[in-house]
Amino acid sequence: MATKNVYLNWNPTENFILKDNDGYQIVMKKPKGVSASDLLSMSLIGCASHDVVEILNKQKQDLRQLKVTAESIQDDDPPWRFRKIHLHFQVIGNGIDPEKVEKAIKLSEEKYCSVYATLKDAIEITNDFEVVEE
Repeated sequence: MATKNVYLNWNPTENFILKDNDGYQIVMKKPKGVSASDLLSMSLIGCASHDVVEILNKQKQDLRQLKVTAESIQDDDPPWRFRKIHLHFQVIGNGIDPEKVEKAIKLSEEKYCSVYATLKDAIEITNDFEVVEE
């Protein structure tokens, strides 16, 4: 099994600074950074998007841009548990085959995305997509 480390440093002037093992930073806490709960949805769309781009490129699709939105539904009261995350993929390119997009998203969900695999039994995750001709 792989072991990965991430780090957090808090101090009164910089809020919360998250770093990965390579030193890439994310500032957490509003108003200067990302909220902690938004990081969950961001991790999901980041993981899925990476997979979808790789798969579509291997399928020789003329992908020019990918935009993904995550809409999250959380409880109103603490601990504000996530109930549902809906992903909307906007696939932009030339002659993109919708069946290949659907297959790429499904492969990400079922085989490749570690974040999806971790969350799928705890949260309802749905998706849809649109293909936009450039």
